[in-house]
Amino acid sequence: MPGYPVRVATATTSVPQVCVAAKRAARELATADSETKDAALERLAGLLGERKDEILEANAADLADERAAGLTEALRDRLTLDEARIEAMADGVRAIAALPDPVGEVLEERTLASGLELKKVRVPLGVVAVIYEARPNVTVDCAALCIKSGNAIVLRGSSYAQRSNGALAAVVRDAIAAAGLPSDAVGLLSGERSELEELARAEDAVDLVIPRGGEGLKRALKDVATVPVIYAASGNCHVYVHHDADLEMARRVAYNAKVQRPGVCNAAETLLVNSSVAEELLPGLLGDLAGAGVELVGDERVRASAVGVEVGPADDDDWRTEYLGLKMAVGVVDNLDEAIEHVNRYGSGHSEAIVTGSEEPGERFTDEVDAAAVYVNASTRFTDGFEFGMGAEIGNSTQKLHARGPIGLRELTTTKYVVHGSGQVRE
Repeated sequence: MPGYPVRVATATTSVPQVCVAAKRAARELATADSETKDAALERLAGLLGERKDEILEANAADLADERAAGLTEALRDRLTLDEARIEAMADGVRAIAALPDPVGEVLEERTLASGLELKKVRVPLGVVAVIYEARPNVTVDCAALCIKSGNAIVLRGSSYAQRSNGALAAVVRDAIAAAGLPSDAVGLLSGERSELEELARAEDAVDLVIPRGGEGLKRALKDVATVPVIYAASGNCHVYVHHDADLEMARRVAYNAKVQRPGVCNAAETLLVNSSVAEELLPGLLGDLAGAGVELVGDERVRASAVGVEVGPADDDDWRTEYLGLKMAVGVVDNLDEAIEHVNRYGSGHSEAIVTGSEEPGERFTDEVDAAAVYVNASTRFTDGFEFGMGAEIGNSTQKLHARGPIGLRELTTTKYVVHGSGQVRE
């Protein structure tokens, strides 16, 4: 079946032009009412289904392009779209539409000694630029979140996903135009590397940059950015099995955290096991992981416990690495203190988990581990805006200002003080 023409107004447009157009659109979007924004999102969800053939055709062309030939299996999986993933995008858009509009929410209200009536309210940030890699669904998730929160968005995906992102961005722009909102509220760049510095320095038009990527992207932006940045960066996540854990639970949690979808930032990269249960737990769990194709590296105590399973030696770099694939580092620790120290030393502040049968070690782990999300007896794979009831997320912030954890609607707002008086002047 022939596809629809892919309409991407930004394909030959410069970074400043896209950003300035988004800035103009942001002023209109900021005052749009909830009903109009929700109508745009409902139309977007419908168009994703109606134009799925166009989207899949564009995605197939990206996958066949020589620029995608050198991608790892995990990155190709992230790039790939199918009908189920398009349907999941539409479900996410509808979930966002159903959420309360954060814009205009009154956070604080009081009368000052001067008689002034003060309100602190949520307002949109303005123009949000998102830099992301292989996953085309980010185009829709991020655009939907920004539309609902009254922000314009400039999207800069990977060049090897250019056709997929173009098809999806065209659908979004058509949906918001159908609702009477400015289509320039969603701008798409080509994905060329030269755009990064321009976007990170567009402080006259862009209010916030959110990069979704690894440490290389983070370093590249830190060197040049003059626009404020929230880093939705790497996920070097851990699962620690305490000495009193239910070992069948530990086996399920660790396996899920690594294997369920290894190419994403909330997948576990390191497994730590208390020495009291290592000999009982590790042979079976390592066998499970190896059977799923996971390459294992570990310390000497792990290797000694690996009956019939190949485990290579782990060095310091292995503990620091976000593999984003089927590889895992495994270590044995003697107590909870060692586990917490290891996690805080090597973790990236994303998601960490403990499996324990007691309340006290769980509380210590959640109190002392420095991460955006900390789990007791659950997989790290749940750190996700959709799973957290946010509809979707722009990314998972591993820093502490101004947002931490999944970046949803409220994290895409700032505050404004609105003050009413009756002629007061300050003496």
